[in-house]
Amino acid sequence: MAYGLPTVVVGHQKTEIPGLVNVVTDSETIGRMGAEHLLGCGFKHFAFCGHVKTPMENTTWAEIRREFFCERIREAGFAPPSHYALSPLGKDWSREWRSLARWLEALPKPLGLMACNDDCAQRVMEVCKLAGLKVPDMVGIIGADNDEVVCGLTDPPMSSIVINFERAGYEAGAALDCLMRGASVVPDRITAVASHVVARRSTDFVAAEDPHLAKALRFIRDRARGGVSVDEVAGSAGLSRRALEKRFRKQLGRSILEETRRVRTDQIARLLVETDLPVAKIADLLGFPDVQHIARYFQSDKHLSPVAYRKIYGRPAASPWRSQNGESFPRSGVAPAIAAGLK
Repeated sequence: MAYGLPTVVVGHQKTEIPGLVNVVTDSETIGRMGAEHLLGCGFKHFAFCGHVKTPMENTTWAEIRREFFCERIREAGFAPPSHYALSPLGKDWSREWRSLARWLEALPKPLGLMACNDDCAQRVMEVCKLAGLKVPDMVGIIGADNDEVVCGLTDPPMSSIVINFERAGYEAGAALDCLMRGASVVPDRITAVASHVVARRSTDFVAAEDPHLAKALRFIRDRARGGVSVDEVAGSAGLSRRALEKRFRKQLGRSILEETRRVRTDQIARLLVETDLPVAKIADLLGFPDVQHIARYFQSDKHLSPVAYRKIYGRPAASPWRSQNGESFPRSGVAPAIAAGLK
């Protein structure tokens, strides 16, 4: 900086400011995670709602989320999602909501919709209610940020992607502290990472077009905490294992076993990120015989051990950065994946 002031930039700009520490969000992962969640619910039609760019805010982050959301939907073999851009708050909402309602009404149902963040998703849910579009029966909605106040006050409660802003805040504060103390090495980028989805009623759809598949998915979600076999899932659906396997692969693009592993792995990830429970306790809660078993199970899907996953996505831990004279300062432990960068 021209004034030589230690600076950390927190914002949603089109480009990062060179020479400064920039805090960004992992929008690629956020977009793909939203798509994976809606695909897992059994939706066949998809849409994305973002924000209009303005001179006050460049919403490139929302565009990146849309891009990677659409890419994952196309990879799954579905039509490219439709897109709507909301005007900034404070505009003529009486006109805006009618336009949004017309767009929603014209789309095929049932519809899985991702909004760029929770505030945007809340506005979509308000319009669905005004337009008589039931959530999640006609429109399933997922946001991003997991703002518990926003998500909890919507009707029904809203599913959302957890973004670890708390850890990024610690990282930013530690970076600024080190800059003020003359540290020789600090990251040029701190990434607020997306760790998992908190599923609430706004996406509780579970493949309504196929009642047998819906029963199987609900059974997996309800019983996966203790582990379920493929035969048990088939029995819950009232179909043979072979018949149900065909429906899973045709409708969801994965096997029954892959779906049970996905749900159980998500449960492990959520406990690793949201609690301080030892891995051994998590293994016991989820019905794994020992730590080694849960570690192998988790790593096969996430490609990280439970300890490494918690280090990257969980609460910050202490670790040193050094100043130019070798003095050590505390920080929250920027793992390589966190400093990996957005672009």
